[in-house]
Amino acid sequence: MRIDLLEPAKTAALVFVAAILQVTIFSEIDILGGYPDVVLLTLVGIALLRGSIYGAALGFFAGLLVDTATLATLGVTSLLLTIAGYWIGRYGETTGRDRLHAPFVSVAVATILVQFGALLLHYLLGDDVSARVVLVDALPPKVALNLLLTLPVYALTRRVLSLASTPETATEVRLLG
Repeated sequence: MRIDLLEPAKTAALVFVAAILQVTIFSEIDILGGYPDVVLLTLVGIALLRGSIYGAALGFFAGLLVDTATLATLGVTSLLLTIAGYWIGRYGETTGRDRLHAPFVSVAVATILVQFGALLLHYLLGDDVSARVVLVDALPPKVALNLLLTLPVYALTRRVLSLASTPETATEVRLLG
C-alpha cells in the first residue's frame, strides 16, 4: 500500500482555496436568489473519495475558515459541515465511489440538509431568519447551481487527490483454527 504523505496538505489546501473563493467571490453571486456553495461541493468530493474521517475533519476546518472570514457566529458552519462531511464520507464508504450518480445525489441531499440545519440552528440561537426566504426563495436555485457545478468541482478534486493513492479496499480475513 502506497502512502502519500502530501495528501493531508493537498486536501487542506483544496479546502482553504474553496473557502477563500466562497467568501470572496461565490457568496456575492446572486442568481435567482441563490448562490453556489463551493465549499460544500469540495467537501463532497473529498469525503466521497477519502471517507468519513477526512470528511468530518475537513468539514470542521472549512466551517471554521468560513465562520472566521465572514465574522459569523463561530461554530455554526463548522458544525453543519462536520456533520455533512461525516455522512457524505459514510455514503462513499458504503456504496460504490465510482458510480456516476454518487456526487450528484450527495450534493443535492447535503445542500438541502445543510440549509435546513442552518435554519434550525439560527432559529435556536435567536437570530432573525425567515423560513420562506431560506427554503422557498433561496433553496431551489442553490440546489440547481450546486448541481451544475458538481461535475467540474468533483473532477478537479479527483484530479488533485489522484486516485492512484486511494486506500486499498478491505480484504477478506480468514480465521485459522
